[in-house]
Amino acid sequence: MFVRAYLRASTSEQDANRARGALDSFAKEQGIRIASYYVENESGASLTRPELFRLLADCQPGDVLLVEQVDRLSRLTDADWTRLKSEIAAREVRIVALDLPTSWAMTKADVDQFTSRMFAAINGMLLDMLAAMARKDYEDRRRRQAEGIAKNKDKFKGRPADQELREKVTTMLGKGMSWTDIQRIVGCARSTISRIAKEVAAAKAQDAAA
Repeated sequence: MFVRAYLRASTSEQDANRARGALDSFAKEQGIRIASYYVENESGASLTRPELFRLLADCQPGDVLLVEQVDRLSRLTDADWTRLKSEIAAREVRIVALDLPTSWAMTKADVDQFTSRMFAAINGMLLDMLAAMARKDYEDRRRRQAEGIAKNKDKFKGRPADQELREKVTTMLGKGMSWTDIQRIVGCARSTISRIAKEVAAAKAQDAAA
């Protein structure tokens, strides 16, 4: 039995090797040796992962695919997760994840057939659940990112008008006009005038300090 560790990060800016220490510690605690490491920077939501499939191609029946968390292996859709599971099952590879304690028994070479089948069934169910949760987390983050972009666009659209108002109020303040007159002419709230006045004062203080 060979244990092959898979480490993945989503982008090149992230450190895919971050979890290597945790995997090494786990292997030491379990009394096993990691034969090789497969590291890549690819999205877990994609099946286009050369290192993962190189790992599977190198595996023999009974080998272990070791990951820190199930989401390192899959943030896939149901259809793609089924395809990946089929590939893993066809090669008779056992998945062991640090965040799935019931899978740890798969690192033991002396596990009897009944226990092995029982844990395989339990792990299959829990893997499906964790993979589904990882996919949901991925979709939720994508949705929040899209909402954030939309909000930023709305803010950007409002900036020219805000800047124009600020310039008008700043000019009137510079002329010594009262807040009441400025409010009447511009039509803004006194709190807006107060904010702009504080910003102008702070800018003047900063210029003086410089």
